Amino acid sequence: MASSQISFSLVCLALLFFSFPLTVTSIGINYGQVANNLPPPKNVIPLLKSVGATKVKLYDADPQALRAFSGSGFDLTVSLGNEYLAQMKDSDKARDWVTQNVQAYLPGTKIVAIVVGNEVLTSNQSDLSAALFPAMQSIHGALVDCGLNKQIFVTTAHSLAILDVSYPPSATSFRHDLLGTLTPILDFHVKTGSPILINAYPFFAYEGNPKHISLDFVLFQPNQGFTDPGSNFHYDNMLFAQVDAVYHALDAVGISYKKVPIVVSETGWPSNGDPQEVGANCDNARKYNGNLIKMMMSKKMRTPIRPDCDLTIFVFALFNENMKPGPTSERNYGLFNPDGTPVYSLGIKTSSSSGGSSGSKNSTGGGGSSSSGGTTGGSPGASAGGGIYTPENPSPDYMSISSARGKGRFVECVFFFLLLCIIKLRL
Repeated sequence: MASSQISFSLVCLALLFFSFPLTVTSIGINYGQVANNLPPPKNVIPLLKSVGATKVKLYDADPQALRAFSGSGFDLTVSLGNEYLAQMKDSDKARDWVTQNVQAYLPGTKIVAIVVGNEVLTSNQSDLSAALFPAMQSIHGALVDCGLNKQIFVTTAHSLAILDVSYPPSATSFRHDLLGTLTPILDFHVKTGSPILINAYPFFAYEGNPKHISLDFVLFQPNQGFTDPGSNFHYDNMLFAQVDAVYHALDAVGISYKKVPIVVSETGWPSNGDPQEVGANCDNARKYNGNLIKMMMSKKMRTPIRPDCDLTIFVFALFNENMKPGPTSERNYGLFNPDGTPVYSLGIKTSSSSGGSSGSKNSTGGGGSSSSGGTTGGSPGASAGGGIYTPENPSPDYMSISSARGKGRFVECVFFFLLLCIIKLRL
């Protein structure tokens, strides 16, 4: 009898072991295409997998990209550009857009979200701001009509300029001049359960005040951090402080908004910039993106004010995009060059590799291509997307990660074999 009970307990233990695999925070990547030299979307998937990405955000609903991601397993976010907002007041046009750009690609392409407009409220275009909320309503209504509102949410992306101040986080509130337009959108989030999207760039804060902001603090390097005097929460990196500033702003508007989740829809660091763009270089970009991805691969991302809420983050961006207007930095946020070689080495080591786009190499972060910032970096290999990663030889300023999927399967096999032996002996 005792032997049978022990055997049953061991079987239960085995089931528990296999039923609850290790998980880490999902990694999101922004896939922009404002360039004339990028590889076709079908060649992009190995690059995304090589950095462990499981979520991808597009800035449009490009048919070629949507077809390429069919069956890939990625959670895909599509976007409706600012130029279409006025048209979407018409519910029929919104329905046509959803039917042609979303429903037509389901279920093969796993579309999970639609971003309506980007940084509209801080664009200083009153007509555009007035069209934003009606467009969000129309797109959501179209999803309801198509029976897709339970699997696809609607939201919009904001810059941190919607805040009056961002430091310290506990003193933050939304700009009073935007509340009339912003409040209905927040009510929409509460009603539909959708998150508010924030484009957060510690780079801009450092660039504007490098003498008074610690570079280590913005690059996720070891530092003393600071304690918010209003909340007594301690912060050791600026990104989390920026996110919590938005949470405080939500709390300041009303208690009903406390449950609205935040998604960091953009964050990144440029590898090159104009002379006046302080801090825009390859070394800082490698540290910022490398340390951030290392954090996402090794643990769940939770900020002090919302320790029970997992934070989804999309790194900006997959490629350097040579046709983006603005300062030099705008064309140098990419993790990869258009030929598929890394702009700098993230030091990601993988146990498996697959073919990438033209010019990419399967290696573990050795010698690589010269970046636009004048620094050389290695070429990460590709691994299965969404794998389990563990840090190897971690250091404060260099990211070295290996895929533990192969090791995990070996451990599982050994564990199961030993378990069967024990059961046999007990019986």
